[in-house]
Amino acid sequence: MEVHEDASSVILPAVFLVYQTISDFREKLKHPVMSVSYKEVSLYDAPGIAFYPGKARLLSCKHHYYDHIPPLINPGQPGDIECTTQRINYTDPFTNQSMKYALVVQGPRDVKKKELVFLQFHLNGTDQDFSAIDYLLFSSFQEFINSPEKAEFMKDCESSYSSWKFSGGFRTWVKMSLVKTKEEDGSETVEFKQETSVVNYIDQRTKPRSDQLFFVVFEWKDPFIQTVQDIVTANPWNMIALLCGIFLALFKAADFAKLSVKWMIKIRKRHLKRSHQVRNHIN
Repeated sequence: MEVHEDASSVILPAVFLVYQTISDFREKLKHPVMSVSYKEVSLYDAPGIAFYPGKARLLSCKHHYYDHIPPLINPGQPGDIECTTQRINYTDPFTNQSMKYALVVQGPRDVKKKELVFLQFHLNGTDQDFSAIDYLLFSSFQEFINSPEKAEFMKDCESSYSSWKFSGGFRTWVKMSLVKTKEEDGSETVEFKQETSVVNYIDQRTKPRSDQLFFVVFEWKDPFIQTVQDIVTANPWNMIALLCGIFLALFKAADFAKLSVKWMIKIRKRHLKRSHQVRNHIN
């Protein structure tokens, strides 16, 4: 009876530990842990900036460095367009009926030199109460240029990326950061995060104007690309090693119980033999 209790005191906790180990392993497989890492770069792949200006017109576009934008010369008048641009028409991916016009501009690359792109748009009157220009960002301007089907490329971008707005009468400064997410199937998705600051434009033109001027700046926030991926912390080798240790303990307990039973039987036989000898001696 005592041997049986000793074996049970070892086997029952071991069985519970096996069950708990397997349950923890399955739970970790179902709920991977999010891992975030950062990679520092000196040059980004120039992003594409797709503007949807409507009736507004691009007046100027320039690249500047070290956060310095020189004073405006003849605001509201056509200026230098020193950016790489591409105009594209394509079918609205959500309606497949109406046509959309986009002006695609090459974004900044050199984050170490704080490269920025400064654009000025002009809208000559509007019947709307509020005026704004839509835009979206996608990861590579060069991929757009190399694409043989630019209309399909833009339709995919509009379906995949979020769009934002900047208003007339202000200078909107957009600081971009890049987030890459690795999926379980090995694919990778790219997302832009933005920090936006807006300052009022003081219109010093002499005559009263009914038109609108739009100013927008694009710059990289920092040289770090954020990578997000799910990591399964469940290690099958650790589980196997633990289970092996548990089963080894069970085998040891079984051997101990077996030896204990043999020892008890041997003691019992010896006791009976001595008792028999004592009775014979008395007789």
